[in-house]
Amino acid sequence: MSATIECTTADAVTWITLNRPEAMNALTWDQREEIIGILNSASADPDVRAVVITATGRGFCAGADLGGAPATGPRVPGDVARTIRLGAQRLIAAVMDCEKPVVAAVNGTAAGIGAHLAFACDLVLAAESARFIEVFARRGLVPDGGGAYLLPRLIGPQRAKELMFFGDALSSADAERLGLVNRTVPDGELRKTAQEWAARLANGPTRAIAMTKQLVNASLESDRATAFAAEATAQEINMTTADAQEGVASFKERRDPTYRGR
Repeated sequence: MSATIECTTADAVTWITLNRPEAMNALTWDQREEIIGILNSASADPDVRAVVITATGRGFCAGADLGGAPATGPRVPGDVARTIRLGAQRLIAAVMDCEKPVVAAVNGTAAGIGAHLAFACDLVLAAESARFIEVFARRGLVPDGGGAYLLPRLIGPQRAKELMFFGDALSSADAERLGLVNRTVPDGELRKTAQEWAARLANGPTRAIAMTKQLVNASLESDRATAFAAEATAQEINMTTADAQEGVASFKERRDPTYRGR
């Protein structure tokens, strides 16, 4: 890992820390690729059972920093769409498709793709000083990085349009009220709370949580019959796991289960 992305794993939790505070953790091309690689590795590693994404300094992520992108020649039609498809959208997809639960611990300003990085996570914790900004309209741009996909599904189309049309900064308390944030905590308690939530996830039935994540994400595009069929299939597959068998056995034996992520 580079010095600007810290990655540590302890107690089955992988921590991804954006460490470029002088730039409010604006994401470069190289950083984005590192994060995608870490998330893909976490999916495949049975010893990783939860992921936390956070940052150092005053900013969680101020958006994209294109200064680190590979050099290209004169722009031609299709270049911008390709850059977004292979860049910001891949990052958001990597979070949503990660087979482990991903927690965002938002320590400061999350703007543009930085806000969407947080909203793509399964659970979002925010420090009281955090802010969320849909900056695209301020710059005459269309939201990218999955924003127009994520926000309407989280808070409805009218609220999403308000945030995207005006680009006003949203406090962490207001973000929680709207449903973009699970919980707002004092700044000094953010990491502790993230550790507690991650530990609970890491001690849970990892495969069942992964399939639950897939079901919920897919349900927003599914009709009832498709969603019900996917649910039944997921439960059929899950019942073959050791954790499901442990969960049923512990219920019958009236004891706490011990899950191993298998």
